[in-house]
Amino acid sequence: MFKDALRNVEGLEIYPTISFVIFFLFFFGLMFYVYGLTKNHTANMSNMPLDENNNTIKTTKTDSNE
Repeated sequence: MFKDALRNVEGLEIYPTISFVIFFLFFFGLMFYVYGLTKNHTANMSNMPLDENNNTIKTTKTDSNE
């Protein structure tokens, strides 16, 4: 039933190609990003959950009473 309905739609054959290209562009972009990271950055990121002194949210005092 669904195959027959989709066979009658014109221009539908381009969508699988577009999704395939988008997938590989994302995949290769992510691969280049990961390979471009420095070892120092990955070491810092991997130690973040174990570091108790690491404040991931930087706060500044804006209290006017001081």
